[in-house]
Amino acid sequence: MSAEAKSVRLPSPDRVYRVAQWATGRIGVMSLRELIRSPQFDLVGVYVHSEAKDGKDAGELCGLPPVGVKATRDIEQIIAQKPDCVVAVQDGCNLDDVCRFLEAGINVATSRVDFLEPERMDPEVRRRTEEACRKGRSSIHATGSSPGFSSEALPLVAVSMSRRMACMTIDEFADIPLSCPDVQVVEGMGFGRAADGAFDPDLLHHHAHGFEQSVNVVAKALGITLDGIEVFGEMAGANERFLLPGGTPIEKGALAAQRVTIAGMRDGRPIIRFRVNWYCTTDIDRDWALRENGWRLVVEGDTPIEINVTFPMPVSDPQFSPAMAGITAYSVVNTVPFIVEADPGVRTTAELPAIIPRMI
Repeated sequence: MSAEAKSVRLPSPDRVYRVAQWATGRIGVMSLRELIRSPQFDLVGVYVHSEAKDGKDAGELCGLPPVGVKATRDIEQIIAQKPDCVVAVQDGCNLDDVCRFLEAGINVATSRVDFLEPERMDPEVRRRTEEACRKGRSSIHATGSSPGFSSEALPLVAVSMSRRMACMTIDEFADIPLSCPDVQVVEGMGFGRAADGAFDPDLLHHHAHGFEQSVNVVAKALGITLDGIEVFGEMAGANERFLLPGGTPIEKGALAAQRVTIAGMRDGRPIIRFRVNWYCTTDIDRDWALRENGWRLVVEGDTPIEINVTFPMPVSDPQFSPAMAGITAYSVVNTVPFIVEADPGVRTTAELPAIIPRMI
């Protein structure tokens, strides 16, 4: 299905899309608020996981006045409303639920990295997802800030001024403790352990899974045949002892920064490379030139360029955290009209038209 020719249909500016929200965590609250506010959408359902949220009004869940739509943990209630699209921004992937929506003819716009590019998806996830899309004549598209904007949309725009490219490198920089509690930083991501051992293979796969798909999206869009994709992780230790925001100590020499490189290779050299630079401090024993949160894209070729994306807002600003959630949430919301109009299947960034939001 995914290799077939695709038609491109632009959304109607007059259509109102019936939508359902899946999950109302930090990112879900942001998307739910916009689905309620925008005249482009008609919210018909909210799918939640916790008993505490079951039955609550959608407006109450995102800090708005009541709108008359009650949250439910029953997927059949959502399906019965026949939304055009589900906005799925949940933690973890419940493939059974995804396929249930798709089989029912309901399109899915999601922030989950499991559905970025068919060739690099888990084979069983791809088989079941494409089968569900065929059955329901439905579509699914995964996006967000990263993977998504930084690893697909931005690179494709950047090379629109080029004809020949020697290498493209996208560096992501993220100060992890700014957005994660201490327990997740230490137990979930491994910061604070010894920095001189082998990189945790499970963590390496977790970091790289989505970006491998993104590298393939960009390569295929540019007509580049890759010899393969190489993935490797590096670690850096802290130069001095310091405390995480919650008071947890990271000792001198302990793991304080991680770099994962996902490189699309051609003729023994990287041609499309994404590097994830995640850190707890910039005072490390490696020369990685860490900087503030954001991305740096460098294109080497006939039109060499460098693009830096940063956020002109201090981390102490109360709006910083909502803004960081919004760059993922709104990428998914803006996709809804385009994925509803798309051909059935797993649709990639390169296959869809440029996602241009309707501002309100």
